[in-house]
Amino acid sequence: MKYHTLKFGELTRHLPICKVTDSLYIAGFVLLGDAALSEECAKELIAIAPEYDYILTAEAKGITLVHEMARQQGEEKYFIARKYAKAYMTGVFKVDVRSITTDKVQTLYLDAADAELMKGKRILIVDDVISTGESLRALEELVKQAGGIIAGKMAVLAEGGAADREDILYLQKLPLFHPDGSIME
Repeated sequence: MKYHTLKFGELTRHLPICKVTDSLYIAGFVLLGDAALSEECAKELIAIAPEYDYILTAEAKGITLVHEMARQQGEEKYFIARKYAKAYMTGVFKVDVRSITTDKVQTLYLDAADAELMKGKRILIVDDVISTGESLRALEELVKQAGGIIAGKMAVLAEGGAADREDILYLQKLPLFHPDGSIME
């Protein structure tokens, strides 16, 4: 297996290069289960974050990141757009999304009680990796449906063409790869 190496603060991580299609490979970046990496990335994102009232991410890989950001800031509440409506939700807002790492259309759900708290508030959208921007678009739509104000959009990594976007803040660029593991230019 081939790897792509990234460094965050004093931490070095070797990301496996994974097949998406016959001609497109990506470096697998996973915060889940890596407390030290989540802590460091949260610290670095907080340092460049715009002012906000609440943070929102999509289930599941961004959860440890926004939890750590909230913990470091002493915040008691953040929001998660869920992949499935849960029985405890008081009602839902929903939007469809097709991500580069999933093979079908998914739906993201926001609890109506959370949406009520978002109304008129500055919401910072945070994700682990922004690639095609589809997950980001879905989160933006949920914020708009809830009556929130988008304070900014952030990610640990901007993959491929996402690194050229001027509407997102990110820590590092993440290239796309050819089947042989070489970086696409």
